[in-house]
Amino acid sequence: MDILVYVLSFFGVLNLLLAVTIIFLERRNVAATWAWLLVLFFIPIAGFFLYIIFGQNLSKRKIFKLTTQQKREFGRELEEQKQLIEVNQMRYSDPSTVQYESLIYMNVISGYSLLTQDNDIEIFTDGHDKFDALLESIDHAQDHIHLVYYIFRNDHIGKRVLDALTEKARDGVEVRILYDDMGCSRVPKRFFKPLIEAGGEVAIFFPSRILPFLNFRVNYRNHRKIVIIDGKIGYVGGFNIGDEYLGLNKKFGYWRDTHLKVAGSAVDTLQTRFFLDWNSASPEKSAFEKRYYPLKKSNGSTAVQILSSGPDSEWHQIRNGILKMIYSAKKSIDIQTPYFVPDESVMNALKIAAVSGVDVRIMIPNKPDHMFVYWATYSYVGELLDAGAKCYKYDNGFIHAKTIVVDGEVASVGTANFDVRSFKLNFEVNAFIYGTNAAKRLENIFEDDILRSTELTKEMYDQRSRGIKFKESISRLLSPIL
Repeated sequence: MDILVYVLSFFGVLNLLLAVTIIFLERRNVAATWAWLLVLFFIPIAGFFLYIIFGQNLSKRKIFKLTTQQKREFGRELEEQKQLIEVNQMRYSDPSTVQYESLIYMNVISGYSLLTQDNDIEIFTDGHDKFDALLESIDHAQDHIHLVYYIFRNDHIGKRVLDALTEKARDGVEVRILYDDMGCSRVPKRFFKPLIEAGGEVAIFFPSRILPFLNFRVNYRNHRKIVIIDGKIGYVGGFNIGDEYLGLNKKFGYWRDTHLKVAGSAVDTLQTRFFLDWNSASPEKSAFEKRYYPLKKSNGSTAVQILSSGPDSEWHQIRNGILKMIYSAKKSIDIQTPYFVPDESVMNALKIAAVSGVDVRIMIPNKPDHMFVYWATYSYVGELLDAGAKCYKYDNGFIHAKTIVVDGEVASVGTANFDVRSFKLNFEVNAFIYGTNAAKRLENIFEDDILRSTELTKEMYDQRSRGIKFKESISRLLSPIL
């Protein structure tokens, strides 16, 4: 009995120390601070271990590093573009882009992202089309293939992609795969052995140092999905590599996502993002050689900025970019996301837009894959309905797209969901797209998806059961740390 008292006292002191650390030293978001304090207070022993595993704060750590020379080269280009905007000498391929110059400027300054205007963009909403294009691009690769994926399954499509990469590695093409340890926790390392034996390289982002299923950095995931082929073609968006993304999971059925194939100078930014991630995870560091940044021959005219963010960032670049887009809206805001758990700033911006007469439309799944997040999503959507926004529940399978389109003139497509995790905890990457051509295509896709959706009206939401209300309340309380 005395031992039990000592153990409880010991963890009580640890809880107190953790509480002091959270409040006075880490300077977290207030909502997240209170959420962790509640966890520590109500479940003192289990809460201690939950905090150790999920509660690390990476906000002050420098994970991705450039050499002095690389900083000088990239900094010079950014400074040149910054000065052009400041003296009103920036020229735009689409005249409608000039109204978003302040957003572009912000992304240059805080996101270190160049605006490129020679891009050709292909939009994929179906997994079969995306993987057919990806496999074709891999087949035509001549110099290098670089991949970053949160999930890379050991299944039919995973093996097809790996076999294609292995064949290219045997032919002398440089092949590198970086995958997230948590996202691929069920994938045995021997799965990548054929590629490694063929000369390919594989690295793991934030690998577990103790046990396979015990990772003290589990809360910080590399959620990016990037492919670069020969420095000329890039892929970015919501599709991971797995059979469910082909609609082969019986639980979810058809998988509706959004992914981009990019040809043009924006690929250089994706390439740099890959090297920063790769060099942070692999013992075999790679130099930023010129062959990885070939001259582009694209005939495209779409303006694009590739924006990255993560818990190590000084600014929440993707969140801030989306926030700026919302405040710029005059007519419409169309959002598609599987998880809608925004922070207060995004929530308030959407409310202000809705009550200002902007047509705010949000599309979420009709079926959950994470229960707590789903009911938290339901809670936040209900709050927006009160402000006059519209909500649609996608019925034709599972919608995993992460897109926002404003006024049919500017859009963002990438890996970041509309939730606190994507905006502040995960390592994400989004393409910000300017001009009516691509933005209108994405707006039309949203309109087509409405035909496969059910509108959740305020009347329907108000009739939900007490059980659902209880689930929403609990999930809403935990939303800052979901």
